[in-house]
Amino acid sequence: MNKDIDILISEVGPRDGLQNTKVFMSTEYKKKWISAAAAAGLREIEVCSFVPPKLIPQMADAAEVVAHALTIPGLNVAALAPNFRGAQGAMEAGVQKLTLTISVSKAHSLANVRMTPDEAIASAKKICEFRDSLPKDKRPVIESGLSTVFGCTLEGAVSEDEVVRMAVASVEAGCDEVGLADTTGYANPEQIRRVFKKVRAAIGDRLSGAHLHNTRGLGLANVVAALEVGVTTFDSSLGGLGGCPFAPGASGNIVTEDLVFMLESMGLRTGINMEKLLAMRSILEEGIPGEPLYGYVPLAGVTKGFVPATPQQ
Repeated sequence: MNKDIDILISEVGPRDGLQNTKVFMSTEYKKKWISAAAAAGLREIEVCSFVPPKLIPQMADAAEVVAHALTIPGLNVAALAPNFRGAQGAMEAGVQKLTLTISVSKAHSLANVRMTPDEAIASAKKICEFRDSLPKDKRPVIESGLSTVFGCTLEGAVSEDEVVRMAVASVEAGCDEVGLADTTGYANPEQIRRVFKKVRAAIGDRLSGAHLHNTRGLGLANVVAALEVGVTTFDSSLGGLGGCPFAPGASGNIVTEDLVFMLESMGLRTGINMEKLLAMRSILEEGIPGEPLYGYVPLAGVTKGFVPATPQQ
């Protein structure tokens, strides 16, 4: 953690949020969103994914979006890639953090990246070897984003032992970090505590953070459970946009506005200006008109007497 924040919020809306929208957000509005997010105090933004435009047309401008994000001082520019070709493109564009999609569920992995979980690990090893061949200043941090950790809409229950095995295999393949994702919104707080403890016992500080969905209304409860076992990095999306297109019914990332309000109310510094964050919602309303947006705090407002833990500037 930086000395002036307690919790790192990684905004994934420009990637995870936009990959499912029916209305396309223009490149200019994406740049506007990213700039406003950074100005509000968000320090890490997953700005895009490097995938074939025919599969996700919304990401056709990935390299241009990365180029813009890299001009913003102090912003950690992150992206996602499902395979070696996408990872090459991301590294060529200059991303500083690269998340690889590695599903624990075989059915989800085949649907999402057309590889079995073990094939995805082999791909990750190849990607890490390519990264290590680059000049040191061109090497991004590589995260294994383990998905369907807490259950799968295609397979049902997911073995916790398999989650641990995949986390260890990710580290052995060369990944710097491992994040755990509740891709399908199946997790409950007790499960969150148990699985994060097991994975940390196996890979230590390589366990990086949590990507949780609010599909069944347990998103913030699961955040609190993760906080209790030492997790300090959380993904979220402005307006709650997003969800996995290959996990039926699994829409709904945690709403960034609600998450920041909860953490700040608890006395945890996020480094984010609440007023500026709420004002950003207008960018989505203009850039993707008609798309449903979620969140309680944006509708009800902050509580009277709210005193954020982060000094508001």
